[in-house]
Amino acid sequence: MVAETLTGTQNTMNLENANQAELQTWEEKLAAKYNEYKEAGLKLDLTRGKPGNAQLDLAVAMEDLPKNKMFLENGTDLRNYGGLDGIPAARKLGAEMLGLPESEVISGDHSSLSLMYLYLLHAFYQGSQGPETAWANEGEIRFLAVVPGYDRHFSICEELGIRMINVNMLADGPDMDTVEDLVSKDPRIKGMWCVPKYSNPTGNIYSEEVVERIAALGKIAGQNFRVMWDNAYGVHDLLENSQQLANVMDYCRKYGTDDNLILTASTSKITVAGGGISFLGASRKNLEHFRKRLSVMSIGPNKLNQQRHILFLKNIEGVRTHMRKHAEILRPKFEMVQKHLENGLGGKGMGSWCKPEGGYFVSFDSIPGLAQEIIRLAGEAGVKLTPAGATFPYGKDPKDSNIRLAPTFPSVEDLDQAMQIFVTCVQLVSVRHRM
Repeated sequence: MVAETLTGTQNTMNLENANQAELQTWEEKLAAKYNEYKEAGLKLDLTRGKPGNAQLDLAVAMEDLPKNKMFLENGTDLRNYGGLDGIPAARKLGAEMLGLPESEVISGDHSSLSLMYLYLLHAFYQGSQGPETAWANEGEIRFLAVVPGYDRHFSICEELGIRMINVNMLADGPDMDTVEDLVSKDPRIKGMWCVPKYSNPTGNIYSEEVVERIAALGKIAGQNFRVMWDNAYGVHDLLENSQQLANVMDYCRKYGTDDNLILTASTSKITVAGGGISFLGASRKNLEHFRKRLSVMSIGPNKLNQQRHILFLKNIEGVRTHMRKHAEILRPKFEMVQKHLENGLGGKGMGSWCKPEGGYFVSFDSIPGLAQEIIRLAGEAGVKLTPAGATFPYGKDPKDSNIRLAPTFPSVEDLDQAMQIFVTCVQLVSVRHRM
């Protein structure tokens, strides 16, 4: 095993109060430590938020679908075409996860990202509620991007030529003063990306006040504005009695803005990544138009897979019970990340980081201007990290500061090694910057 991160004087020294001689000594010891890591030839990956093997093993029993369960009680043969909206029990589960009535939910195949992409294609070219509402008819379209955020959301906008405007993430959610100001002044802004619970990558949970203000945006922006509410981590709690997310659709109904909201979720990180089921929730009027797009590209989802999920998970309580097992696996990994960050970087003035109570990531902010170099050094020492800038539109972090750590996939032992290296890289780059 590679030796642990430096302790002693260097571990207690603050970057700002160190003199040049102390910095020089510190740098030399860190460089020697870093070279040890390089020579070890490790290959560790903290890039994407993938479930670990132990998490995936929790759902192995789901694959054994009894032959007598291939038919619904009404006689529907799940092996055949049809059922564009998904089977009723799957839609009911999606409704429970999204906080909607079953009539306002569609259950699809494995990826909620696919549903989001399809919905935005639909809104852009065909119009979310008819051809006259097509964004493509309006010239340049803009979306608000809460940063740091999810790179795949940003990629969809890039693909469609939708210009993104950054809005900072605060402790309780997006900076709503900025959001409301931008939306009130610019009619070209047609939407906003939201990951409301355990946001990717910060782990923040939107407060009830923020949720209500987001729900009211349609009154400012008009009927053709869409809030893309991607609640991907809504059930991914690490702790019992976690903070609950306010029901955004309830607030939308209060303000008469229910047509402005599109909700998505999936079981991709609950059961089998790449083999789960997805959900899209929206007003009945929105779904009426969206079904037309679905009917062009599909004759129905994989209903056998939906049935497998329902027999295994049963309902929202079954999901919560299952996710407690996930939490038991993930909690030690997140604790390992926090241990190394606190022990190696606490009080040193070398950066800050979130302490999420759920989700899949830990967001780290280095001294501005250092993220790319930290990631480069870590990569050369055998720890692959998400590229700098990935959590911002167009891959450009204006401060070159944010680094997304994804601790879910590696083993605790590998994560221990990876975090030793990461902390050493942060220390080394920060000290060199100060010299």
